[in-house]
Amino acid sequence: MPVTDKSADIRREVNMTDNYKDIINLPHFVSKTRPRMTVYNRAAQFSPFAALTGYEEAVRETARFTDEKAELDEYHIAMINDKLNIALEKKDKNPVLHITFFKPDSRKKGGEYLTVTGIIKQTDEVNRTLVLKDGTIVPINLIYDINGEIFEDIY
Repeated sequence: MPVTDKSADIRREVNMTDNYKDIINLPHFVSKTRPRMTVYNRAAQFSPFAALTGYEEAVRETARFTDEKAELDEYHIAMINDKLNIALEKKDKNPVLHITFFKPDSRKKGGEYLTVTGIIKQTDEVNRTLVLKDGTIVPINLIYDINGEIFEDIY
């Protein structure tokens, strides 16, 4: 077992304090021209430099709620198809429709239900969408409900 020389450790410690003996007992400097920095600002200057870049955004994204898409039964799907056919038959009368549809979230599972109000401009059979006069595009397979004055006598 090696023997340590405690006197050597004490000598090293004395040498270190000798290096600073000219300034060790000086009073703390206080500027006469600049105001003292607040504790908050002083702490901020020593905070990590964005060590977790994007962390706050990720937490907000995780906390953001999304709805699940409702599974429609056959009756509900048939009713939507009937209303859509009626609206398309009366398209030349420019009926104002309130269309509720599911919009999938681009970042995570789920989405949200939106209700748009407008007049059908055209249908895109290839992409299965409705194009409203204001330019809004509604996917037909994501429609949850269609309402408007043209359905009051029927439903």
